[in-house]
Amino acid sequence: MKPGLQFRLNQQLTLTPQLQQAIRLLQLSQLELEAELRQIAESNPLLEFSDDNPENLDGDEREPMESIPVASSSSSTSSSDTVDDAEAPEWGDADSDGGSDDPVDFSNGSGASSRSGNGNADDDGFEPQNAAPETLQEHLLWQLNLTHMSVRDRTIAAVLIDALNPDGYLTESMESLIAALPADIRATQEEVEYVRHMLQRFDPTGVASVDLRDCLRVQLEQFAVDTPQRELALRIVDAELELLARNDIARLARKLRANEDDTAAAAVLIRSLDPRPGAALDVTPVEYVAPDVYARKDGGRWRVSLNPDCQPRLGLNQHYCGLIAQARGTDASWMRGQLQEARWLIKSLESRAETLLKVAEAIVRRQSAFLDYGPEAMHPLVLREVAEEVGMHESTISRVTTRKYIHTPRGTFELKHFFSSGVSTEDGGSASATAIQAMLRKLVDAEDPRKPLSDQAIAEELHRKGIQVARRTVAKYREAMRIPSSSERQRAG
Repeated sequence: MKPGLQFRLNQQLTLTPQLQQAIRLLQLSQLELEAELRQIAESNPLLEFSDDNPENLDGDEREPMESIPVASSSSSTSSSDTVDDAEAPEWGDADSDGGSDDPVDFSNGSGASSRSGNGNADDDGFEPQNAAPETLQEHLLWQLNLTHMSVRDRTIAAVLIDALNPDGYLTESMESLIAALPADIRATQEEVEYVRHMLQRFDPTGVASVDLRDCLRVQLEQFAVDTPQRELALRIVDAELELLARNDIARLARKLRANEDDTAAAAVLIRSLDPRPGAALDVTPVEYVAPDVYARKDGGRWRVSLNPDCQPRLGLNQHYCGLIAQARGTDASWMRGQLQEARWLIKSLESRAETLLKVAEAIVRRQSAFLDYGPEAMHPLVLREVAEEVGMHESTISRVTTRKYIHTPRGTFELKHFFSSGVSTEDGGSASATAIQAMLRKLVDAEDPRKPLSDQAIAEELHRKGIQVARRTVAKYREAMRIPSSSERQRAG
């Protein structure tokens, strides 16, 4: 076969590293973004956070970092003019070589000073620290140390306590618990079961139970023998928990051959128990959502602004920037490369803030009725509509609305909350799924408890309002909202 040369011409789209970085930063949540920037700043000496650069350090000749707004004076990222005429730069400029040498400041000039000292002489700079909360295991081990028990039983109890889940239940098998004991202790199942019953009487009562029935029975046994309906409640827990869960008191009374009023009183006694005794000592920290964007009504018009406290204040280290001119050879080349990467990163952060504000403004314009009148006024909205309005791709809108939150007078919502499919109406329009669910909830709340509305009746009520939904659609929305069926609501009523 004769060798030969061939020329082939083709085109291929390639994402530059700078654009890849901008896209990655865009989809990160606020906490992930801060962690990512901290990691980048540790490897790039020309980057620093403004709170890491004190202005008054003895012997330090560095110039204080001056904050500048991200956008121009005509379009500030901290506060838009109005949602009707605000404009933001297009997404996609992150791969340019530009970038400010100053720190990125998304605040309006007062955010930084309010977080640093404000002239309070009593402020010593230390935050109050609360004592670490006591865990369930620590609480039980403290009681175990105060209990008269043999060393053998104490060791078994410590293994059982260590195996408890956050709700206080033992989910591991008896064989695995015995295998977890030290090699010098050969315990039988009867011994382990004896120690487990002792732990169940610790505070909170019911820990170390193997299931819900076991947990409720132990708590009922702690009541005095003459407690009204105690014995009937024990019978219900032993055999009829399923009927109790469905709140079918009449059928429950017939099966137990008891008075219906007594059965109802026993059900009330059971519901006063704690099905998750260990949850009260759960030390899992509560996670709070910090909104990325604020929406407020000013002068009859909705205004959108970025949350300055959630935007990073990243800038160039002027000290190291001044050393570039003095560096030679490979050191100078490396430092110039780090400087270019720092500028690209700052430009990417500017584009991220501008894109977030631009998309949030478009969403607020589309869903202003929801902000004014509530969920029933929510309009159908899909990513494509916002993408066409702001001139971006749907994937960009998806990234910028994922795990980004907006604070409104009606609460804090993820930006994804404002997107929902539509159902056609009789007048040729459409109603969003969120609005239909709000109407469904309103109908259920206003129904007669003795004659609750069925799914078909709710569908007919919605038809009278011009919304064409099928019974199965109503059932799907009702189940998504965790609303019981009409028969279950009637028994609960």
